[in-house]
Amino acid sequence: MSPQPLASLHLQSKEAGSASRKRTKQGEQTRQLILRAAVSMASSEGLESLTIGKLATELKMSKSGLFAHFKSKEDLQLSTFNEACTIFNEEVMQPALKTRKGVERLWTLCTVWLEYGDRAVFFGGEFFTNVAAEYDGRQGPMRDVVAKTMRDWLKYMERLIRESIETGELKLDTDAEQIAFEFNALFYGASLAFQLNMEQTTGDRMKRAVKDKLLSVAVDPVALNELFCSAK
Repeated sequence: MSPQPLASLHLQSKEAGSASRKRTKQGEQTRQLILRAAVSMASSEGLESLTIGKLATELKMSKSGLFAHFKSKEDLQLSTFNEACTIFNEEVMQPALKTRKGVERLWTLCTVWLEYGDRAVFFGGEFFTNVAAEYDGRQGPMRDVVAKTMRDWLKYMERLIRESIETGELKLDTDAEQIAFEFNALFYGASLAFQLNMEQTTGDRMKRAVKDKLLSVAVDPVALNELFCSAK
């Protein structure tokens, strides 16, 4: 499995595939600016509400100008989703990958993930929390993309937990799949609580929950607690 499941998701419509081969450097820069605006809009209003016409109005561009970059609503939605994946990779996954393999990397991923949520990287709240809620009751290609990405994310967290077992920091009988599920549920629950109530203690409560869970399956809880303290 790729170590960067979100960033490695490059799903394109047929129109996007042919257009991408013809882009100039200036055109690519313009496309990136458009996509950043599209991500902000989608995080607030939803991917389904994202249209070329609406985005053109927001950016004060012509529809024909946007059609030069995105040939259909599906193309725009997929490209926007992939851009959000790239942002998440830059903000969360890359910082974690720079740390030592094992619990240090897992803990860094969790804390950076929380900090990225607190910093409101996306204008309308945590993009993937919002999109998951938007598509959980829908059918269609976009829902399949979202669902696969969330499955990949769970598998990535599970992989980091298994690596922590391999480094001898977590017990051999640790249920990596279960812990990954619990962490994911905690994080998305915390994200919703923060967005709805703006409760400033949400991050600290979430870190405590993650720390307590890891300490409960640690081979050496004292050493692991020292790692948590030194990582502050």
